Amino acid sequence: MNVFRLAAAALLMMASATGAAFDFKTVGAAPAILYDAPSVKGGKLFIAPRGMPVEVVLSYADWVKVRDIGGDMAWIDTKLLSARRNVVVRNPNARLRATADEAAPAIMTADKGVLLELVDPQGGNWIKVRHRDGITGFIKAVDVWGI
Repeated sequence: MNVFRLAAAALLMMASATGAAFDFKTVGAAPAILYDAPSVKGGKLFIAPRGMPVEVVLSYADWVKVRDIGGDMAWIDTKLLSARRNVVVRNPNARLRATADEAAPAIMTADKGVLLELVDPQGGNWIKVRHRDGITGFIKAVDVWGI
């Protein structure tokens, strides 16, 4: 009986690991307070600025446990998140290019920490993004966090 349970647990873990995908959301139109517990009675950890991308780790009732670019985890009210997707540039001097090609002309250089709107979440080495100034281009996926 124990061998059966062990085998079943191993199969479930493998199935969930292969089916797991990262789920990212963005802090909505207003800054949001992040807590250490899924309640407004929890300790206030910090204020997340509007547009900040977060990785959804766990959902519990009307609350979501999220991870930020630094790896810190906190709880946020689900209503304060937006389905609109942003990414954060994580490498200094990341280049936005006119097409998804290293040889394409650079149309902008983004510094570390710059927020970009995710226009096309297609997988691959390049993603299509838009800067708040309206500049749209392609950036290497390894240069951003939040996809």
